Amino acid sequence: MKFYIVAMLFVLFDIEVVFMYPWAVIFKDYVAVFGAAIFWWMLSFVGILLVAFLYAWRKKALDWSS
Repeated sequence: MKFYIVAMLFVLFDIEVVFMYPWAVIFKDYVAVFGAAIFWWMLSFVGILLVAFLYAWRKKALDWSS
């Protein structure tokens, strides 16, 4: 049961990181169009990921000893 939760969280966060790669590739092209807004969009996306990671950490979903 514990391995299932850790594996599910890994896949979830791994897929979210995959969304960051295309953003990083096109960042220079779209910064002229959207200005600093494109940076703040990605920063808010990373912030949501950080909150989810901290929630999982606080609930000890990543702790193998329990």
